[in-house]
Amino acid sequence: MGSLRAFVEVLLPDGSRAIAGHGDVIGRLWSATLHIDDARVSECHGMVSLRGGELVLLALRGRFAVGERLCDQVVLAKGQTILLARELAIEILDVQLPERVLALEGPGLPRQALPSVSALFLDPPRLAPRYAASAVAQLWTTGDGWRLRIGDEVRELEAGSTFEVHGSRFEAVYMDLEAAAQRATRREGQLDVPVHMEAFYDTVRIEVGASVTTLNGIPARLLSELIAIGQPVDWQALAHEIWGDEPRLLQRRKWDVTVGRLRRKLQAAG
Repeated sequence: MGSLRAFVEVLLPDGSRAIAGHGDVIGRLWSATLHIDDARVSECHGMVSLRGGELVLLALRGRFAVGERLCDQVVLAKGQTILLARELAIEILDVQLPERVLALEGPGLPRQALPSVSALFLDPPRLAPRYAASAVAQLWTTGDGWRLRIGDEVRELEAGSTFEVHGSRFEAVYMDLEAAAQRATRREGQLDVPVHMEAFYDTVRIEVGASVTTLNGIPARLLSELIAIGQPVDWQALAHEIWGDEPRLLQRRKWDVTVGRLRRKLQAAG
C-alpha cells in the first residue's frame, strides 16, 4: 500500500538518517523528530511543513542557510545541503510527495491528513501530532503502512478502515496532497469566518467578525508563541519558551492548566 504520506529523508550531522514529515520538528529537544544534540541548535530550531503540495522547512527559534543565502523557509529538494550553524549541516537525501495521503475524518473532525504519529482526542474531536497516553486512540506509520491502537488492541489502518471510540465513528480516507496542506477556520453551521489576531506577547486581541476578545497573561503568551510559529508544534517546545528549564512534569501540569484556561476563554467568547 505504501505509507501514503509526504516525507523527507535527512542525513544528520552525526551521520545517521532520519525521516520527517508534516509537523515534525528539528532541534535540540529530545522529543524532536530530527534530534540534534548540539548547543548551536535551538531547542525547536525548525519544522517541516506541507504547503501547497510541497514540503517546506520553516525557521522557528533558529535560522539556517542554503548556499550563501540566509532563509526563514525553504522548499525541500533532494540533494540540498542546509546549514543550521557554522560547520553544522543536514543533507536532504530524498523527498517523497505522493499524489494523495492518508487522512482521518469523523463527527466533529473535518478530514485531516495524518502526521507520522498522532493522538486522537474527543471533547472536542481533534488530532494532535504526537503520542499521548491519555488519547482515545493512537495512529502511526511504520514506513510502509499504518497502525491504529485503541486500548491494548493494535490493527492495520488503510483507506476505508473504520473504527469506533466512545460512540463516535471515524474513517481513514484518501486526501489529495495539495488539499492536505489547506487549513480552514470554520464555525459550526456557518461558512468560513475571518479571524484576525494581534499578538503583543502578554496580550492578544482576537477579532471574529464584529466580536472582539482580549486575552492576557500566560494564556496570551502561549497563543502569542503559536502565532509567531504559525504551525502546529510539540507542546514541549512551547512550554520551554514559557517556563524555561523547569522539570518536565511541572511544565506539563502548568501546560494543562493554561490550555484549559485558554479554551474556556475562547469558548466563552464564542
